[in-house]
Amino acid sequence: MTVGIVVVSHSSKIAEGAVELAAQMAPDVELVAAGGTDDARIGTSLEKVLAAVEQSLIDAGGDGVVVLTDLGSAVMTAESAIEFASDPDAILLADAPLVEGLVAAAVAAQGGAGVEEVRKAAEAVGFLASAHTQAPVAADGPDAAGDFELINPMGIHARPAAKIAGGLSGLDAEVTINDVDGTSMMALMTLAAGQGATLRVEARGKDAARAVQYVGRLVGEGFGEL
Repeated sequence: MTVGIVVVSHSSKIAEGAVELAAQMAPDVELVAAGGTDDARIGTSLEKVLAAVEQSLIDAGGDGVVVLTDLGSAVMTAESAIEFASDPDAILLADAPLVEGLVAAAVAAQGGAGVEEVRKAAEAVGFLASAHTQAPVAADGPDAAGDFELINPMGIHARPAAKIAGGLSGLDAEVTINDVDGTSMMALMTLAAGQGATLRVEARGKDAARAVQYVGRLVGEGFGEL
């Protein structure tokens, strides 16, 4: 079993489309769309979100549920649904951009991360406004580092970026990849690193070596795209 994920949007089409996209990268994760009102209008429905959360709790087999939302009242609706749920302590609301956060969360859940790690993976994506900023440069050298040449034909696009960011977010390490935050899916995508490009991975912290090895393994496997 894996952590379940519920998507709450004002639009049923947005919720369903986001779930469809994330499912391509995390086929074993229970993803539930809860968008729109009960009569198919733009808005949110407490009953619909609560039903989705309860179903996800059952399908996740006790591993917990992460909820992602789009705008304004969707957050309040999700908070109310969590309050009324049968096991509110097993449900976490992520403060993350809907699509990017969902993909990162789904990839983390696919990899076996727990509910707290899945939420962190979603939130680590950050907002688009901060995605283009470089990570701060540390005064001392990294605890572990490695250089890895991309061998997959498309390089760092959405799926590889989500896999890298999702996995690194669950480790106790600060990681930069070509001087951007390794836990930010959007920042990684802005690298526009194609086949043949080299990723310079530098990590600091308890899990520094594991972080470098993790990225190296993904790159060496071609992110499963070969």
